[in-house]
Amino acid sequence: MDYGHLKRLPNSFREGVLWAEKWNSDAFLITLNKSETDYSPTTMYQDYAISPSLFHWETQSRTSIASPTGQRYIHHHQEGSNILLFAREHKVYELGTAPYLFLGTGQYVSHTGDRPIAITWRLDRPMPTETFTASAVVA
Repeated sequence: MDYGHLKRLPNSFREGVLWAEKWNSDAFLITLNKSETDYSPTTMYQDYAISPSLFHWETQSRTSIASPTGQRYIHHHQEGSNILLFAREHKVYELGTAPYLFLGTGQYVSHTGDRPIAITWRLDRPMPTETFTASAVVA
């Protein structure tokens, strides 16, 4: 997504979302099991699998429905942008920082709430069974 380069290293990325305008894509980096030691109360988002093909995800707490970002998420299909979901079970594992698994692209289904917005995404292909199981435990 052209984020990391010599002037900006990938480890400088701290947000769980990335808008890549060049690629007309939003990438969501989701940690399923969040610990209070690693996340603040305002970032303990409720992100989990509803089924192998449906995923419940919460925006950043400052994102409102009326904001350009909220509108881009909700109307991504009409605007021709892509939603890319990446997930990992924990922030760290025995080898250090845990890698993300690319769950694929998603399509907007519905939303509730505001600041954060709780959005349900339909994955274009079902997530692997072990990922669904780990994510469903969080719910």
